[in-house]
Amino acid sequence: MLPNAPVLRPARADEQPALQEIRRLAFAPIFASFRSLLGDELYALVQAREDAAQGDLLASLLAPDSAWEVHVVEVSDVVVGFVSIHLNPETRNGEVGLNAVHPEHAGRGIGTAMYEFALARMREAGMQAATVSTGGDSSHAPARRAYEKAGFTAQVPSVWLCRTL
Repeated sequence: MLPNAPVLRPARADEQPALQEIRRLAFAPIFASFRSLLGDELYALVQAREDAAQGDLLASLLAPDSAWEVHVVEVSDVVVGFVSIHLNPETRNGEVGLNAVHPEHAGRGIGTAMYEFALARMREAGMQAATVSTGGDSSHAPARRAYEKAGFTAQVPSVWLCRTL
């Protein structure tokens, strides 16, 4: 294996602070984009709580009783990203959930390695289809490109409309 090749392995509970920091840094531009798109007042009313709760979501994915698998990506023994995977044996559908790459490592194939790993894990578990959700705004464009590169090409467009009352 090349010395700087990404290595994926199950996340450990003691890695939660590092994963939370990666999540915080990777999603900061997305949350800023949401605020810009919605405006301060509407953002506070409809989106801010969800953005703030994302840290709790990650913690729940890492919990021992979670239905999700969380895997980290290491480059040169440094954790630079993570991906969560849900395997549903009843529907035989796999889902890529919350995932992030540290911004300092973006554009280096880390996302591609994560999604290839997730898809291989799904195949190994007997899944027949894979899904992932992402935003349609410009801040999600890099994620969309990475998912499309991994073969996620069938799409169901969605629009989320908001207003104050």
